[in-house]
Amino acid sequence: MSNPTDRTSLVPFYTFPETLTEQEEALKTNPLMNRMIDYRQSYENDPHRPIYHYVNPEHTLNDPNGLCFWQNRWHLFYQAYPPEDPRQHWGHAVSHDLIHWRDLPYAIYPNPENCCFSGTTLVEDERVIAMYHGTEVGNMVATSSDPLLLNWKKLTNQAVIPIRSEDSSPLPYRVFDPCIWKKDKFYYSLSGGTLPNGPGGKPIRANFLFRSENLTKWEYLHPFVEDDQYTLVGDDGACPYFWPIGEQHMLLFFSHMSGGQYLIGDYDKKRDKFVVTEHGKNNFGPVSPSGVHAPSATPDGKGGVIVLYNMNPGLPTKGWNQVMTLPRQLNLVDKDELSVQPAGNIESLRYGHQYIGETTLSANQEVVLDQIQGNAMEIVAEIDVGNAPMVEMNILRSPNKEEYTRISFYRNRGYRDRIRGHGSCLTIDSSYSSILPSARSRAPESGQVFLAEKEVLQLRVFIDRSIVEVFVNNKQCVAMRVYPGRVDSLGVSLRSQGQDSLLKSMDAWQMRNIYR
Repeated sequence: MSNPTDRTSLVPFYTFPETLTEQEEALKTNPLMNRMIDYRQSYENDPHRPIYHYVNPEHTLNDPNGLCFWQNRWHLFYQAYPPEDPRQHWGHAVSHDLIHWRDLPYAIYPNPENCCFSGTTLVEDERVIAMYHGTEVGNMVATSSDPLLLNWKKLTNQAVIPIRSEDSSPLPYRVFDPCIWKKDKFYYSLSGGTLPNGPGGKPIRANFLFRSENLTKWEYLHPFVEDDQYTLVGDDGACPYFWPIGEQHMLLFFSHMSGGQYLIGDYDKKRDKFVVTEHGKNNFGPVSPSGVHAPSATPDGKGGVIVLYNMNPGLPTKGWNQVMTLPRQLNLVDKDELSVQPAGNIESLRYGHQYIGETTLSANQEVVLDQIQGNAMEIVAEIDVGNAPMVEMNILRSPNKEEYTRISFYRNRGYRDRIRGHGSCLTIDSSYSSILPSARSRAPESGQVFLAEKEVLQLRVFIDRSIVEVFVNNKQCVAMRVYPGRVDSLGVSLRSQGQDSLLKSMDAWQMRNIYR
């Protein structure tokens, strides 16, 4: 379908050489790159701007897109809003270890679409394919094959799956955030959306399957997911990422009603259907304020999946907005149970190690750990909870506790699973995180985790100015944005409720700035 509207971006556009050496030389003097470097440096002293989580160099961002591994480098794309033309473009960063990110020029610019919305990438031997939603026209395909994925070409220069039929008749599917994979000689794509098949005709999550031999002509097949009795009435299937994991498959997606989620199940390749057997969530409450938002995921090449998310703000920050979580490594422990832990070489950022050995946490007495302080830290703690109904770690704590963020573990206070028994809960509470009048507290974020009867609690806590991410026994991750207003909100304390607990060990490190 033709679109005569000229939506050319106002952002400077550059074509780069095709060899790595020449690309690196061109980037050194590229005006857009120099502008990004200057802009990033101007925010170094912002007390809430993270130093080891990825934040785009200029203006604001939204969903991460198209995470992939190409020619020995990790590439992250994201919805960027350049200052001179704040329509979504695909921003771009590259990393050798998923932790140290380097900014690159904008990758995909709008036109003929009005905005470049979310999508995914597929890595082939000779090229990388990006499939994404172009607002007002439909789903688009672009390709790149140069070493740093700097030059992109849009196939047909129009939507390959138009948002409207040629005769304007109703479509049986929604054209929205696509993902792409290949099976045999065909490319497959999911488009996010809903179906009006819920109770009383209410919408429910749906993902629509398409097939193509050449990336330009696509055939609609059917709704893709079967036996999904997990997602809620009102959920939608935005930002889908469909990848193998272990012997199963995983569909990560974002619901505008209830946030990031995943489905695990069997890929019936004969019928081209995904039969769901398990479900989980990636945030545990409203996505805003301060919550985990949409995913971007890719296979790790070893049977697992790497995923990261953007996080919404809870305080206006002039000139910048959202940030990315740390990348997470997902693996199947058994058929339906997922493990989650930090991905990439996060340990390379550590310095200033502090250690605390075995310490009794007497009931109802807060223990302030004077030697452990900071607002850009990693903390690893092992706690034998014993019979205590709750243990807590307070971080970003001011000396007199005017501000603190509470991380609490409640053993056997979760839902009961017929196989795994009682679940426990890990909660982050920001009720007292900030004294700032504009900071919006988030309702406590509580994620369920199943621990064996004698299993020691293992907390891996990442603090990065305005981000807190907590990994629990490699089984769960709970994350939140917080905004301390006091410069002395740096402390850490522990407390055992009701009965004694035992701190078996604690290691803490300061974390380096990845942008220096």
